[in-house]
Amino acid sequence: MRQMHLVGFLQAQNCTNFASSWRHPESRSDFLSPDYYQEIGRILERGKFDLGFFDDRLSMPDRYGADHVHTIEHGIRCVKMDPVVVLTMMGAVTSRLGLGSTASTTYFEPFHVARVFQTLDLMSNGRAAWNIVTSLNDGEASNMGRDETMEHDSRYDRADEFVEVVLGHWDSWEDEALIVDKATGRFGDGQKVHRLDYMGRFLRSRGPFTVPRSPQGRPVLIQAGASARGKRFSARWAELVFVGYTRIEEGRRDYAEFKALVAAAGRDPDGVKVTTSCCPIVAPTQAEAEDKAALIAALPLEVDALSLLSEALNFDFASKGLDEAFTDEELAGISGLQAIRDRVVARTGKRNPTVRDFMVASGRGRPRMDMVGDARFVADRLEEWFTTPACDGFVIQAPVCPGSYADFVDLVVPELQRRGLFRREYAGTTLRDHLGLARAERGAWRVRQPAAAERVSAPSPGS
Repeated sequence: MRQMHLVGFLQAQNCTNFASSWRHPESRSDFLSPDYYQEIGRILERGKFDLGFFDDRLSMPDRYGADHVHTIEHGIRCVKMDPVVVLTMMGAVTSRLGLGSTASTTYFEPFHVARVFQTLDLMSNGRAAWNIVTSLNDGEASNMGRDETMEHDSRYDRADEFVEVVLGHWDSWEDEALIVDKATGRFGDGQKVHRLDYMGRFLRSRGPFTVPRSPQGRPVLIQAGASARGKRFSARWAELVFVGYTRIEEGRRDYAEFKALVAAAGRDPDGVKVTTSCCPIVAPTQAEAEDKAALIAALPLEVDALSLLSEALNFDFASKGLDEAFTDEELAGISGLQAIRDRVVARTGKRNPTVRDFMVASGRGRPRMDMVGDARFVADRLEEWFTTPACDGFVIQAPVCPGSYADFVDLVVPELQRRGLFRREYAGTTLRDHLGLARAERGAWRVRQPAAAERVSAPSPGS
């Protein structure tokens, strides 16, 4: 029977993905401590989640009013620690939970990303995953010494090369390269470690790489591109995809269309898992769940939405009145998450929505309230989405941390297990085992990526 996948959505910051979550009386405030994240890791592993995943941005929201003071005053995602370091703290107290983190292809170097994540994979015995992002905020560009973000499609063109370099380095070591024989004094087989000598339009990297292969071969690749170009990128590279479907009809349609894109890229659609975000608010009874939801719904402030919209769309929402419509030129000039703009236009039916329209239709800064109820109610909704099918699993967002994860694990997971929709025990030790993916074979990606071979001047590793 087909089994769903569960991902815990995390951020190494002062709140969950909901900027208001730190205000909740039951949210822990020691978000700078390792114990905070380790407790979350233990909860997710107790619930047999596939992985805990850390989103990341390289700046705090400071586009609204061209100032960061409001961000600090209201705690709007202003603390952002390095997620990979935080993941190591979680990995130290878990043995099965997958460990995923974000790293930017626009501002990082591929050799560095390859080394960090392959090291994490070794140190966690095969549980690491890299979330590939191209970065879209002007604040990130400023922090990384750039005047502005790269043009949208150019970011993805560079990202294609970036992934080729990373995968090329991960392929550099053959499985039998290490010998470590003290009797003969031979540490390794030098003929089984290969240089990359990559030369592309945007990037170049020589090698040889410095980290051997891991129990799962290499880390899992995650992606969440929502634009047409982003979806093509995901279809080409990703093994786990994050989406934000909000209506089951559009989810069913987009899920089928994306799986067709994967097949068109020469890949097995069943080998790419699609998980959609959701925010279940669950309690032993419907009434208790509704009381929880009412408190959560009262936490967000207007400034939360305005600040997060300004950050995501690279447009200062303080420059317009709440009921002032955007001009055609302003809408066309949005350079950030264009999917938000398109969604607002579609849902409002307005060619020129107002600032208030953006706040309401985008839902920015507010948890969705479409899964509020007892365990059976939430499980019914998840089962409907999963069996339709509109996804292969779910990215669980917690409005209260870590309590919302504990509620889900204690109440919903047993109900899903009772229905045969979710595992009772982990099937193996690696993240690939959890996702039902085979161990990554060296060079397998090159068979379906002829463009990559054309850019690499040296022979493929092992040839």
